[in-house]
Amino acid sequence: MRSPKLRFRRNALLAAGAAALLALGVVSPASADPPKAAKGIEANTAAQIAALQDIKKSLSGAESKMDSALVVEQRRRVNAGTFKKLPALQTGVKVHSGNTVLVDIRAHKVTDELVDAVLATGGGVRSVSTEGATVRAQVPLDSLAKLSARDDVRRVETAVEAKTFHKQDRKADPAPSKEDKAKEIEARTREALIAPQAIRTGEGDRAHAADTARDDFRVTGTGVKLCALSDGVDSIALSQTAGELPAGVEILPGQEGSGNEGTAMLEILHDIAPNASLGFATAFNGDASFADNIRGLRFRLGCDVIVDDVLYFNESPFQDGVIARAVDAVTADGALFFSSAGNEGNVADGTSGHWEGRFVDSGVGVGKFAGSAHDFNPSPDSKQVFNPLSESSGNVPVTLFWSDPLTSSFNDYDLYLANAQGNVVAFSQSVQDGTQDPYERLDTPATAFGLRLAVVKFRGEDKYLSLSALGGRFKDSADGLKKFATSGVTRGHSAAKGAISVAAAPANNPLPFDLEPGDPANPRGPFPNAYDGTQAPERFTSDGPRRVFFAPDGTPSEEVRQKPDLTAADGVQTSVAGFNPFFGTSASAPNAAAIAGLVLSGNPGLSPAEVREAMTATAIDIAETGVDNRTGAGVVRADLVLAYTGASPQPLAKAAKPSVVNDSDGSQYLKPGTTATVTVPVVNSGDGTASSTSLVLTTPTAGVTIAPRSKYYGNVEVGQTVTNTFKVSVPATATVGTAVKLDARVTFAGSTSPTTSAFTLTVGEPSRDSKTFAYGGPVVAIPDNSALGVTVEIPVSDVGRGSRIALSIDGDTCSSTTGATTVGIDHTFVGDLVGTLTSPSGATATVFQRNGAGGNNLCQVVFDDSAERPFSSVTSALAPFTGTWRPTTPLSALLTEPVDGTWTFKVVDAASSDRGSLRSVSLKINGYV
Repeated sequence: MRSPKLRFRRNALLAAGAAALLALGVVSPASADPPKAAKGIEANTAAQIAALQDIKKSLSGAESKMDSALVVEQRRRVNAGTFKKLPALQTGVKVHSGNTVLVDIRAHKVTDELVDAVLATGGGVRSVSTEGATVRAQVPLDSLAKLSARDDVRRVETAVEAKTFHKQDRKADPAPSKEDKAKEIEARTREALIAPQAIRTGEGDRAHAADTARDDFRVTGTGVKLCALSDGVDSIALSQTAGELPAGVEILPGQEGSGNEGTAMLEILHDIAPNASLGFATAFNGDASFADNIRGLRFRLGCDVIVDDVLYFNESPFQDGVIARAVDAVTADGALFFSSAGNEGNVADGTSGHWEGRFVDSGVGVGKFAGSAHDFNPSPDSKQVFNPLSESSGNVPVTLFWSDPLTSSFNDYDLYLANAQGNVVAFSQSVQDGTQDPYERLDTPATAFGLRLAVVKFRGEDKYLSLSALGGRFKDSADGLKKFATSGVTRGHSAAKGAISVAAAPANNPLPFDLEPGDPANPRGPFPNAYDGTQAPERFTSDGPRRVFFAPDGTPSEEVRQKPDLTAADGVQTSVAGFNPFFGTSASAPNAAAIAGLVLSGNPGLSPAEVREAMTATAIDIAETGVDNRTGAGVVRADLVLAYTGASPQPLAKAAKPSVVNDSDGSQYLKPGTTATVTVPVVNSGDGTASSTSLVLTTPTAGVTIAPRSKYYGNVEVGQTVTNTFKVSVPATATVGTAVKLDARVTFAGSTSPTTSAFTLTVGEPSRDSKTFAYGGPVVAIPDNSALGVTVEIPVSDVGRGSRIALSIDGDTCSSTTGATTVGIDHTFVGDLVGTLTSPSGATATVFQRNGAGGNNLCQVVFDDSAERPFSSVTSALAPFTGTWRPTTPLSALLTEPVDGTWTFKVVDAASSDRGSLRSVSLKINGYV
């Protein structure tokens, strides 16, 4: 048996000799002697990788379940002397005040006990996904090992980050602060209120020939709901005030997000399909929350077409993860899902920072304990264990995946980034021992001169690899390293089977900056003409195809997916600051999605597969002949696809809210033992005439009769409202305050027929007197940037059925002073807050939603459905906020069931750095006479 001393000497020789070749990047064939140059660089690299491997070898059981960067950052803070051998190393961990870090806690199952354990650390919960078994929280760095040691915790990771595909110049000014964005939005809101802007001419609308297609086919998006996922919709009220978006954009409750890219995407959807309904949810509360919101848009809001522009860095190229599975779930239910292909470049244009292929053992040992470096060079005559990055590849995330199933990786690969001096400047070396994802990620520093990447197999089998510098580029180095890049950078949910992945081509002017110094000129678009076969795609658009090795459940299932699928316009105008023009596949995806909305509007009942087939069959080839890996089937044209599908203007006749006149006393109420004349309007909001329209009115309410059962409305023209009357009789035994439910079924000549609507009328005359019910508990703090927020209870009794409700944030003396103790809610930057009211039956209404910008405090402010002004229009100049305002969603929706019981009012602070408390809130409820 070899002695420990001999084993140590052998390992030391490997570290000083063979591992040193890693620093050189280029080595001779295995049979040749190692090169003798750059001995100082060799020693640096060998020693630094060995120091990092020392840490990996010494991990405790709890630490092995943590992201390697978190472990190293934690140990650095405990013993800085340990890291003298790593002078240039950056962990990339963002440590916030109180030594806290934002993490994703991946669990076997999310329980209340786990959430309580997170809160017990003093941390704040950002989001909870039961479906995705993830808690996102900001917790003290020194508490992570305790959390990861729990049996119900699978892994603790640095919160996985995401990017959108808005193409911006990296040299541009940094993103404005929350405060600066709020000031800009408010200033533009005031301008729009004083002098509304002229509606823009959409370059994408024209380039896709959607404007002429709407005129020719008389199809506008009627009957279709288009929904977007992105960062946020901070300026949605401004776009509505300016006439760029309609009122009534439906936002998944509490998921308005932060930022403005979502607003810009909604404007693109509305430009092309102006009569479609719109919806939104943020994608930026973590990957599990993103997946939840995809499902929420379909199954809660009823979205027909969904589009996003987001990539989470941990989305595997080789297996459909939690987000891709959500995409396939909604498309299986009949939705269409469009997604940005990405702005990560392509091999054809020489703009790619992506390499994938099977691991090739270079024979170069790495580090003190184990490992060998991957050989990027396919030539049998030489080896290269480093892939060099361009000097413009600073501040980009680098990801490494290998072909193991998610949560089941037994093979352990690591990722290192070195500079030209041989110093390791970034790393990722998490443990994979059978329960982790096959994934490593690091960030390049701001200065990218001489950077090069190495992939090390620490332990295990040779696997297929995917290495991506997202937003960076592989490029030959000044010291002789050759770049190695392959196609296939597009990945994640955009490459899901159910997704339609969209590449970009400019609509008008070219991208106004070089992708990297010395690059060829960027292409320009056809505006004011429409796309034709001479159009060139954007040079930054991501290429495919996508090779997949596993089914969603992790069983082997190898396939190659053609991606991207289609190309659409970017470089289009919006009214949103920072997105005019709007470049990137973030803009192209909603253009394609909106055209799909026109197709569905003109062809109700068309299946998602038929829409996809129509769009690809009519796409104009703009790159290599036939379907290619940069543009898919080509660029989509609305006029061609509508002609292909035979789209026609569809009527959409629906019953509107009925009105009541009591036959006995002429009042506007149903009353026990009486008959009332109920007038039911039918409105045609569609694109074509609703011919031979009839309405059948029925009720499931016991004892209530309706005569006649049906009425003929004749032809209802576009935009017309036609009324008819019915007699509704209420039995004498009916209790005042009980609901009479009416079901209206409208039939007409058209494929959107029939439509159904449900209405509720209440028996009895509403009381003019209201009762007040107040929260009587102590002052409670509103947790900063926590999805859990704070909830107070308001007991209601002796009302029965409610006829009217208002919510009041009370207070004795109103003031905008920070920390004021006489206001109902004291909080700096009220624009961080979301307030929701929930009835005893579980129905919920959103009262206010990120309104008020930097203004402080809510005091003596009443939220009432009958108020003239919406609270969404407030500016910080009105602080402290007081007076009567219309809530975000109607409170009347909470009155369909008896109101007696416990009501809850919840306030969430959805952004960081501002705090406050809730002390005084009440309900004013009217019953019935």
